[in-house]
Amino acid sequence: MIRHIAACLALILFSLPAQAFETKASAAYVYDLTTGTVLLAKNADQPLPPASMSKLMTLYMAFEALENGRLELDDELLVSAEAAAYGGSTMFLQQGERVSVEDLLRGIIVLSGNDACVVLAEALSGTEARFARDMTTRAQQLGMTNSTFMNSNGWPKPGHRMSMRDLGLVATRLITDFPQFYPMFAEKEFLFDENEAANRYNRNPLLSLGIGADGLKTGHTTEAGYGLVGSAKQGDRRVVFVISGLDTAEARAQESEAIVNWAFRQFSERTLGEAGTRITEVPVALGAVQTVGLELKDTLTMLTPYTGSAEVKAEAIYQGPFKAPIEKGAEMGELVITRDGLPEVRVPLVAADDVAPGGFMIKLAAAAQHLLARLNAGPQEAS
Repeated sequence: MIRHIAACLALILFSLPAQAFETKASAAYVYDLTTGTVLLAKNADQPLPPASMSKLMTLYMAFEALENGRLELDDELLVSAEAAAYGGSTMFLQQGERVSVEDLLRGIIVLSGNDACVVLAEALSGTEARFARDMTTRAQQLGMTNSTFMNSNGWPKPGHRMSMRDLGLVATRLITDFPQFYPMFAEKEFLFDENEAANRYNRNPLLSLGIGADGLKTGHTTEAGYGLVGSAKQGDRRVVFVISGLDTAEARAQESEAIVNWAFRQFSERTLGEAGTRITEVPVALGAVQTVGLELKDTLTMLTPYTGSAEVKAEAIYQGPFKAPIEKGAEMGELVITRDGLPEVRVPLVAADDVAPGGFMIKLAAAAQHLLARLNAGPQEAS
């Protein structure tokens, strides 16, 4: 039988719902990486044209290749005619020249080079088309279920799609899986070609604002509008966000800054209970004692809104009755915490103590009680 008990944490906080963020983006996703909390999801699972933001998947594939030895940073890769022919944002690569992997990575991150993506794609998969298929397969393996790639750089093409949640996922994986490469995303300029000195600045509008922004990638096409996959860290908290469908670069910059300010100013990370905090007592059958405590397995830290007076609710859920023996630390239920405007949080509850089996008299009493209950129930009709 599943049982629910309203639980009370000594350190439970009181708060009003955080002020919802009414984004102007047609689709958006905001994720607190530190606590694993989705703060905002608007059309987050709809596959949309990602423009240059899909270059993040190309970078993920390149970083994996560096990590497993298929590429080295100082490898010199040949620029093909197909790579050199790309327009839009480029490094102005010339057919036949050789460029280091390190320069190509910065060319993608800082300069948004369509041509640089193709050079890496051809080095890893032979052709850009084959690399796009490899990207799609790897994205599925990583949990990006709403992503399909038709090229390496987000150049407009039917069927080239990513959802905002998928973009947030690949951004999160870049940050957590490749900390050795992630600082590249905070670089504000990269001069590759002296003859193209004007094309040297990172398009991320947040990097110079002093709000902790340190990545990741802008995007723009006529179909997709203006978008940004961004991340910012303030103190111990990191937020990843994705927006798409803005009308202008200025609107993108303003919306991005507003989202970062909202995410950090409306919520704070707080400890609601230390590991070992006892939540409730549950009955034990045939044990040396009649009840056992359920306690937090780990320290409970989560986001809560800053101000207000509405209670955060906690409920212990377990499936009893429990029969001795019980080992201290055994998982026996969950604590379910709900906050207005945020997803519920479920954390394990464990036995606070060992419970030994009861002696002969306890077992005899239990048997007698069971027999008495059957007698009181009366005869049962055969079915």
